[in-house]
Amino acid sequence: MAGGKRPRVGVIGLGIMGSAMAANLVRSGFEVFGYDPVAACRTRHRKNGGVVAASASDVARAAAILFTSLPSAEILVSVASEIAALKNPRHIVVETSTLPIEDKEAARKLLAKSRATLLDCPLSGTGAQAKVRDVVVYASGSRAAIRKCIPAFEGFARGHYDLGRFGNGSKMKFAANLLVAIHNVSAAEAVILARRSGINAALAVKVLGDGAGASRMLQVRGPMMARRSYRDATMRVEVWQKDMAIIGDYLARTGSPAPLFSASRAIYDEAMKQGLAKADTAAVCAVLEARAARARNKA
Repeated sequence: MAGGKRPRVGVIGLGIMGSAMAANLVRSGFEVFGYDPVAACRTRHRKNGGVVAASASDVARAAAILFTSLPSAEILVSVASEIAALKNPRHIVVETSTLPIEDKEAARKLLAKSRATLLDCPLSGTGAQAKVRDVVVYASGSRAAIRKCIPAFEGFARGHYDLGRFGNGSKMKFAANLLVAIHNVSAAEAVILARRSGINAALAVKVLGDGAGASRMLQVRGPMMARRSYRDATMRVEVWQKDMAIIGDYLARTGSPAPLFSASRAIYDEAMKQGLAKADTAAVCAVLEARAARARNKA
């Protein structure tokens, strides 16, 4: 890209994941227009080298390829309405959030009325991974539109997959997050077992990560569990509850048995009850340690 005009993209929603995408796109040579209603997010985007827009529609006026990273279906519909009102058939909206498929489909139909294209492209990876381009794009929808987005995907992700028809990206993300939910709890169980066996927890995370039982959740969240430090959240428990609910509903609709997911879900619910809503999901380790303490006191 050196020597030429930088390609433009937009990012609407500059939270943990959106800001990481935007920052990596800037570093990869893109001119990134961004918007978020939270002032601190806009300030961070400016400091990272991005251009701050005044609204979602202003982002859409500046760029044809638009990434959305949004917390709810209601906000997605609102943003889609703003973009659709511009009636620009060149718009490709890359929706990266974890939301129910039917809500993304409603946004897709809304944008299609103005001949704009919505892609369903959730990301696999945590906020910490997103900062270092260690995420994977699960792309689904128009194949031609996905091809146009590949240079941008390569600007913030380590990999991308074209999964076919619209909605398949979300279906794959539900399966991926089911594993994340379970592996996060299993990592906590392993760290606690090592600690209660007299083994240094940080050493245990390192050794376990080099063995047959290794997982990305152990690698990413194990160090937080070893330090018992959960406040620098890359995925807050309260946000994760939204994802868990979506997965639970989809499991029920497909009739898929998931006893391990159901068991792990109860632990995240317990984290909410213990006031850990703002903590990183690694805090399931604190929940299990509290259980162990209560059992010891009863003995």
